[in-house]
Amino acid sequence: MSIYRSVRVGDLTPDVTRRADGTILVRTARPLGTYPRSLTDRLVHWAETAPDRVLLAWRDRDGFSSLTYAEALSRVRSVAQALLDRDLSAERPLAILSGNDVNHLVLALAAQYAGVLFAPVSPAYSLVSRDFRTLRHVARTLTPGLVYAADDRFAPALESIAFTGAARIFAREMPELMTTRPTRTLDRAHAAIDPDAPAKILFTSGSTAIPKGVINTHGMLAANQQMILETLPFLGDAPPVLVDWLPWHHTFGGNHNIGITIYNGGSLYLDEGRPLPRAFDESVRNLRDVGPTVYFNVPRGYEELVRALARDRDLATRFFGPQLRVLFYAAASLPQHVADELARIAIETSGERLLLVTGLGSTETAPMAICRPWKSDLAAAIGLPVPGVEVKLVPLNPGGAQPPGSDRYEVRFKGANVMPGYWREPDLTHAAFDEEGYYRMGDAVRLADPADIAQGFLFDGRTGEDFKLTTGTWVGVGALRARVIEHFAPLVRDAVITGHGRDSVGMLAVPDVDACRRLCPDLNGSPMSAVAAHPAVRHAIAAKLASFAADATGSASRIDRAILLVDPLSLDDQEVTDKGSINQRAVLTRRAQLVDDLYADVPAAHVITGVVT
Repeated sequence: MSIYRSVRVGDLTPDVTRRADGTILVRTARPLGTYPRSLTDRLVHWAETAPDRVLLAWRDRDGFSSLTYAEALSRVRSVAQALLDRDLSAERPLAILSGNDVNHLVLALAAQYAGVLFAPVSPAYSLVSRDFRTLRHVARTLTPGLVYAADDRFAPALESIAFTGAARIFAREMPELMTTRPTRTLDRAHAAIDPDAPAKILFTSGSTAIPKGVINTHGMLAANQQMILETLPFLGDAPPVLVDWLPWHHTFGGNHNIGITIYNGGSLYLDEGRPLPRAFDESVRNLRDVGPTVYFNVPRGYEELVRALARDRDLATRFFGPQLRVLFYAAASLPQHVADELARIAIETSGERLLLVTGLGSTETAPMAICRPWKSDLAAAIGLPVPGVEVKLVPLNPGGAQPPGSDRYEVRFKGANVMPGYWREPDLTHAAFDEEGYYRMGDAVRLADPADIAQGFLFDGRTGEDFKLTTGTWVGVGALRARVIEHFAPLVRDAVITGHGRDSVGMLAVPDVDACRRLCPDLNGSPMSAVAAHPAVRHAIAAKLASFAADATGSASRIDRAILLVDPLSLDDQEVTDKGSINQRAVLTRRAQLVDDLYADVPAAHVITGVVT
């Protein structure tokens, strides 16, 4: 039996209410503890009690430079005064166009300290997009009074987008802001912060629709950090150390991880690496130099991590050293083979397994709402509601309108961490909440044990993605997609499931380019279209289709045909977000011809079937 490293986690024993209509209300039996009115109150606390502790560190030519809590507060107060001097407000907020860096952090905290609304905007909307369509949508939604851009790379986007009435500043002007002398006006503004007032507008990733501006209040950000601390109390036992790349314009990096750092007086080391085959080396270098006490990443990042750990014993020994308490993943299900490999390497190098924590949340819930802080071998296990969150489980089979199964539920939320609504979108806000005020996330769950809710929930996909075949059989897209990713690894990174109104299930598969190229070294340097057409690649995918079908229990759990996507998914057309999440509906719409090709009576040349020849 594997030995787990000891770590202190919270008690999520549920209090359960069952209604006659099958609805179930679940919350923790103990109430949420007290929390401050704003995250900046914690910044002030640590600046006073641990002034020389590193808040943020980043790699430069000579190693790491850093910003201490005392230095951070001093800069934050000066910049906060500068923001007030520019008459910024909720109607004229601050827009930050930047990756993760020290200026971004200071600006964000300064805005919160002064009670000025701000919005971190994905750099990809300026630097990757070709037509700036999404950035234009953001500009119309925000109407900012000041736009900060990290460097001149953003200039073409700024020139193309009408930020009407907005002043513009670049990083080179930050020293001037940081020499502004704080006044009593700032002190009064900070003292007057209302926990219910908007602190930031965080745009959704756009994985299901065009990005929406989620209102994050001061109170919901602080409340969620107390929820996290009571769920993972080890974070308060010693100042946490993070090595993190997750972008601050998304809730995982910008709310969850930055919040954990400041709320608990920790240190965050910026990681310029990315979870991609040729971009992960920088992450390896940082993990070698800095031993995190808790490690956060998305499943794709863990895939790269296990590859690096498997080939570098010294790195594995350093990473799984005694300082590391917990591994945490979110944003998608972790493939079982990745979890197994993490456990194997950890046991080989340290003699212990590490607790692998996950959960469920969204930009609208700040983000943590459900967490699994216990041992589980089920990739779909997401846990129970954290303290202060009440979950409403609504049966997804009213009148046969959803796939059969009495234990499948739509999950809805109430709590101090739930948004008041979408910025300047009253219709979207109204549609997001049910008649009792529960936020409707659009996700489905099942009960791990219908007789014992204390065993937690299992994620079961997004309710809006499921569809019926012409046979009347329901297809659960989320669960099927998770199985596909696991089974077709390493050749397929992701998949868009097809079959709505058809008689069988197919998929548009997003290939792992490097894994596919390894099957055809004779095509070195050739385009992906040639790789996808290579007999070795087609044979490998066909074999996996055949073995997948052999394990299927019916037409809804079998993939009959597949096409490997050779053209990258488009950010401009909302097919993919800047963090890699796929908008299934957008892909199916934009690539309708490929879907038709899948179902043609005579398969086109680029269609792969499960017939191994």
